[in-house]
Amino acid sequence: MSNPNETTAFDRVAQSSRIFAYLYRFRNLLRKHWWIPALTITMALGAQGWRIWSTTPTFVSVGKLVMNMKINVAGAGLGAYTEEYNNFLGTQVAMMQSSTVLQRAADRVKALHPDLPVDQMAKVSAEFLPKTTVFMMSVVSTNGDYAQAYLDACMEEYTSLKKEMVANTSEHSENGLRDQLARKEKELNDEEEELLDFQTSNDVVLLQDQGGGASKDLVLLDEQLRQHQLEYGLYSKMTLDQTLQMQDDNNNNNNSGDASLGELPSIDVNNMDTANMATNLAASGAGYIRLKQTLQLKKAELAELSQYLRPKHPKIVALNDEIGSEENLLEILRTQSSEQLENKRESLKLEIDNLQDQIKQLKDTAEDISRKMTEYQKIKDDIDRNQKLYNQLLSTEESLDVGRGTDPDTVIIYEKASPPMPNHPNLVRSLAIAGFMGLLFGAALLFILDRLDDRPASFTELQDMFDENVLGQIPAENQSGKHSELKIIQQNDRRHAFVESYRNLRSSLLYMATEGKRAKTILITSAIPGDGKSMTAANLAITMAQAGSNVLLVDADLRKGHLHTRFGVAPGEVGFTEVLSQGADWRHAITPTHIKSLSLLSRGGFSQNPGELFLKVSTRQLLSEFAEQYDYVILDTAPVMAADDAGSLAPHVEGVLFVIRAGHTSARIAHAALDVLYQREVNVLGLAFNGVDTAATEYYFYKYKDYTAYPSA
Repeated sequence: MSNPNETTAFDRVAQSSRIFAYLYRFRNLLRKHWWIPALTITMALGAQGWRIWSTTPTFVSVGKLVMNMKINVAGAGLGAYTEEYNNFLGTQVAMMQSSTVLQRAADRVKALHPDLPVDQMAKVSAEFLPKTTVFMMSVVSTNGDYAQAYLDACMEEYTSLKKEMVANTSEHSENGLRDQLARKEKELNDEEEELLDFQTSNDVVLLQDQGGGASKDLVLLDEQLRQHQLEYGLYSKMTLDQTLQMQDDNNNNNNSGDASLGELPSIDVNNMDTANMATNLAASGAGYIRLKQTLQLKKAELAELSQYLRPKHPKIVALNDEIGSEENLLEILRTQSSEQLENKRESLKLEIDNLQDQIKQLKDTAEDISRKMTEYQKIKDDIDRNQKLYNQLLSTEESLDVGRGTDPDTVIIYEKASPPMPNHPNLVRSLAIAGFMGLLFGAALLFILDRLDDRPASFTELQDMFDENVLGQIPAENQSGKHSELKIIQQNDRRHAFVESYRNLRSSLLYMATEGKRAKTILITSAIPGDGKSMTAANLAITMAQAGSNVLLVDADLRKGHLHTRFGVAPGEVGFTEVLSQGADWRHAITPTHIKSLSLLSRGGFSQNPGELFLKVSTRQLLSEFAEQYDYVILDTAPVMAADDAGSLAPHVEGVLFVIRAGHTSARIAHAALDVLYQREVNVLGLAFNGVDTAATEYYFYKYKDYTAYPSA
């Protein structure tokens, strides 16, 4: 089970790695295509400069107006002319630039200055100074005199428009106020008539008294109904004996202060008539219970005497007679008590029904009274509300003074139009804006190029693009000359990071987690030429041999292979081509190298159809012989997307190492190449990331120079 803290830490590390990868990619993109933003900025600056230079000279005239915002209107917002302060300033700016003002101003200039040529392109702008009610208007025109005259006309027409609006709104407000007063007065009259009709047909005081009395009666009746229902429920559920016992308990509790009521008078069963005795006993639940107890005692006495007296004994006979008489009396008493109990239940049921009817009638009466009182209160509330509104409108009408609603001098022309001045654009500001826009356009182009470029430039990008394991990162090494070839690993090689990266790749292959035996025949390939597969194959073979393994390096690129030149070995007349095509003895074609335990099987002659040679059954047998003779067999072959050679040879080997070069191999093409291998059920061991920039912020391997120094001899 994973620790949440470990998961959070991993997410933070992954996120920071992606950020650094993006920054590194953008830096490389900017280094490579720096000319794109430079070109877009230059073009933007040139276009802006040409626009400024080619624009016809213009003149500007400026004027100022002051707004007096005093509005002398009473009535809590019901005045003749009102404007909210929050929207006032913006509203005035819009009015100054409205088509009405501009058209009137143009007509005014044409009438007052017929000699001035009309400039249809004259531009009017208005703005207010912060924290003031001062407005500044300006006109830009190609004719200076027209700009000044047109601005004066705009300010004059704006003030005229404001006065017209004040007059119109004041008149409309007064008329509207009078209409509202008339409507409210009619509503008040109608409501007062409605109240009078209600009072005529209903006694309000009597209704209030009836409503209070009905409420009290309902409370009392509800309590009585609850008690009767409870008593009826008890009588319905209890047996006769339980009911008589309850009555006896109640009588004892009620008569505990009177000793004569708590005791049953003695009864002579032999001398009392049975009917009279039953009547006396039925009068009290205690008599029934005492008689039942007496009967039980006599039965117990009979049982005790029967143990030593004969059935014909006078005492036994007399006792049997008494028991028989009392049982008859008890049965009569039970019958009478049952009838009394049933009568009691019927009586309670009738009382409950009667109470329910009374409660229903009282509720109907109370609801009717409540409805009438609600209607009465609503009429009164409507009258009060409309009366208040009517009084407010009447007060507003009395205080409204249309002639003083808004001061005619609310708008003051503080400064008339100034003499025309040349309108030079802010050159620095214009060029800065143009340069910024050019920079944005260049950044957009770089972003598009970056999205179209799917070549992984960092380890993080490689992991995001591929699911295969990355077995090693090989740093890029600068070559000594422009056309010189990168040298393979030498004895005591001073390229510490370069050598250690191949040792790391070797360890990854030797100790990678695999099921079954480890791959001994390993094919090195890539998607396209130039990924560094041959250099990777040669250096991997060297590091494996330096670790003590007996290694055979096979140049299986039968079209352009040249591993023999990297090791400084003569090509020889017999090579891998001849072994496959002519059946030559491969043992005679093996060439030892200057690296101990490393042998080379060079390409030999060129082959036009190496794919057909790799498809032979003898090829798999040949690779098996290699594996029996050597600890590891490393094969360098052509790129997957350049020829079908690698796709034909790869199924015969035990594992494939796929090389991807940073900033060179397209992820789309690499995926296509890997798909070709997977379709042929090839065991891809992992990826080797070649040509990694050691200056990248996420490259951490073998940078510590304290471990690169070699001891002096």
